[in-house]
Amino acid sequence: MSIRTLVKTIQDIMRKDVGVDGDAQRISQLVWMLFLKIFDDKEAEWAFTEEDYTSPLPSRFRWCNWAKNPEGMTGEELVDFVNNDLFPALQGLATRAGVTPRGRVIGSVFEDAYNYMKSGTLLRQVINTIEADLDFNRQDDRHVFNDIYEKILADLQSAGNAGEYYTPRAVTQFMVDILNPQLGERVLDPACGTGGFLACTIDHLDRQVKNADDRKTLQRSVNGIEKKSLPHMLAMTNMMLHGIDVPTNIRHDNTLSKQLQSYTPKDRVDIIITNPPFGGMEEDGIETNFLKKYQTRETADLFMALIMHLLKHESGRAAVVLPDGFLFGEGVKTTLKRELLEEFNLHTIVRLPKGVFSPYTSISTNILFFEKGGPTKNVWFFEHPYPEGYKAYSRTRPLTIGEFDREKKWWKKRKTSEYAWKVSAKEIAKGNYNLDSKNPHEVEIDLGDPDELMAEYLEIAERLKMVQDSLKQELMQALGGSK
Repeated sequence: MSIRTLVKTIQDIMRKDVGVDGDAQRISQLVWMLFLKIFDDKEAEWAFTEEDYTSPLPSRFRWCNWAKNPEGMTGEELVDFVNNDLFPALQGLATRAGVTPRGRVIGSVFEDAYNYMKSGTLLRQVINTIEADLDFNRQDDRHVFNDIYEKILADLQSAGNAGEYYTPRAVTQFMVDILNPQLGERVLDPACGTGGFLACTIDHLDRQVKNADDRKTLQRSVNGIEKKSLPHMLAMTNMMLHGIDVPTNIRHDNTLSKQLQSYTPKDRVDIIITNPPFGGMEEDGIETNFLKKYQTRETADLFMALIMHLLKHESGRAAVVLPDGFLFGEGVKTTLKRELLEEFNLHTIVRLPKGVFSPYTSISTNILFFEKGGPTKNVWFFEHPYPEGYKAYSRTRPLTIGEFDREKKWWKKRKTSEYAWKVSAKEIAKGNYNLDSKNPHEVEIDLGDPDELMAEYLEIAERLKMVQDSLKQELMQALGGSK
């Protein structure tokens, strides 16, 4: 069964259930079941690879003991078990004393999870479909999760909220390639969504692993925080399928809820790579966790203040996706940009064309690359062009990683070109730290004087009317009529 067919089959079953209302609830329902299925398949693996492996779950709550048998619990018995026994037990793992790290992972995933389905018969049908068609101990099925993940994101888009934590795979890959994380460096995504940046970072670091100690180092290197339960659950699942068996470093929390000054040097990281939510407003009071000069309810600005604070002094570097509004905005944005130029080396801004995040948003975006230990002398801008023949990106014609070959080739031997230009930090400071620099190599089309164009238009319109009247007269004569 294809992934599209599998997910559609499951969602069609859920549509019959009176308790599940809309795509977002159907997706949430599917994701917690997928997580338990994947965790169970991982447990089967750990039982073979680890000596004296002990499950963090009591026997009756393991997927293999309540879900695996297609003739097992169903109807009211199943719903009663899931709602009154299984969920309280899993949620309790988040705070129970003496719980193993793997148990805490389950607890954090189920902290805000919910079983929407009310029909135990339909719930059994969904479980049986998942169990019959997926085995995550098969390498092929591990890759299949990426397809399920993409399908879930597509469905979330129709539910209206995927853009909050979706970054195109090509952009993610490019940012990781440029930052080039090294084994032993601490990497953080403070708004990690479904874990796309972190999964890509793991793939990058994986090529550097030579032994078991390297593997442990990799496990400790990747850190993420996500405040919403559904993307957090997807991120945890994503990490497990990328070899992070105990992803305790992927926390379910609001990064902005901690006082900025309470972060100590041990909290600082080597690399921050993220696409923070922008355009939204944080809840009242969150801004008081920040110094007065940074206080705003604009989410992206608060994240930028935090990112700048958390980078290590000697080696910190970052890549951050931000909208055009940050580049030309004033107030807190000006304060952040001034400090970015004075205390960091903001060496590159890649200007992405409209539609990169289509269909989630049409807002124009940029990738800011900067390092701790400024000040900035010059900022290089690189305008990413559309491929030849494109006027826009779409879901069927998305941005591809191959398009970034132009930037990668230019990166180390920088020269001014039709796509690249340089602006001094002094010039930017004189312009009140406006970073919205336009490509000076673009050929401007002279459309002419507006008054002359209007006169020309009126003359053409008058001549057109005369031709129409003439044709009308000739047509009437040909028909033998008169007027």
